[in-house]
Amino acid sequence: MTTDVLKNTYTAGALPVRRHAPGGRPQQGRRRRGVVRKILQHALLIVVGILMTYPLLWMLVGSFKPNDLIFLSPGLIPEEVTLEHYTNGWNGLTYPFGRYILNSATVVVGALIGNLVSCTTAAYAFARLRFRAKPVLFSAMLLTLMLPIHVLIVPQYIMFSSIGWVNTFLPLIVPKFLAVDAFFVFLMVQFFRGIPRELEEAARIDGAGYWRTFLQVMLPLTVPALATTAIFTFIWTWSDFYTQLVFLTKPDTQTVSVALRNFVDTTSASNWGALFAMSVVTLIPLFVVFLVGQRFLVKGIATTGLK
Repeated sequence: MTTDVLKNTYTAGALPVRRHAPGGRPQQGRRRRGVVRKILQHALLIVVGILMTYPLLWMLVGSFKPNDLIFLSPGLIPEEVTLEHYTNGWNGLTYPFGRYILNSATVVVGALIGNLVSCTTAAYAFARLRFRAKPVLFSAMLLTLMLPIHVLIVPQYIMFSSIGWVNTFLPLIVPKFLAVDAFFVFLMVQFFRGIPRELEEAARIDGAGYWRTFLQVMLPLTVPALATTAIFTFIWTWSDFYTQLVFLTKPDTQTVSVALRNFVDTTSASNWGALFAMSVVTLIPLFVVFLVGQRFLVKGIATTGLK
């Protein structure tokens, strides 16, 4: 009996223990769940992307449809294709549409230079220099972010009208040289604070002053933040409608955003095809600037405030 017990014990202990191989079912199950999760994520992103781009695609397709079919056939495949909206839209206003593009380019270039110069110098002063009332001035600058443009537009119009700047580009360009965009100042301040102070101290030991340190040491290190400021300034100024509508009322000074409004007439027929066509032309510079500066934009936002 003892022999049988020992034999049974030996036999039970000799039974092989099942162990899953490295590529067994549990890992295969996890892989399958990971693949399914990625497929669902990509499917969701594709659906959201289609929903976001559908209005742009519909406008693009509508610019090639006849006016009587734009709203009758809402699909993305046009039944008839025409190019007359681009020719009619380009020459359909008081001046050729190229005139309005040139006006917008003038305002954008002026605002771009003004923001890069003024916001960078103001941010360097707030981030590195020591002077009295610095916390108070910085707080006041941040408080201006809470003021909507509708609160400021009336006193600005009265002031600029009294000095004869209405219907000129000066109200849209000159304030940019005074660091009025607090968002860009704050962005540059955070970037300057992330640069080690040892670089400035080394420049001071070599005899460099504030301006030389700023131009030769600090400014080359802020290229991502400068690119971010330039891209946002271009997009916001090119797409601005409200302030340009207030200060630019004459047809020869209007920009593209204001000129597009002239294709829509509430008292008579609206030329929707020409509106869509010139809207596509207006969006081309925005896409080009964003695609060219996308890597600088991501890098500037990602590194802002990081040490």
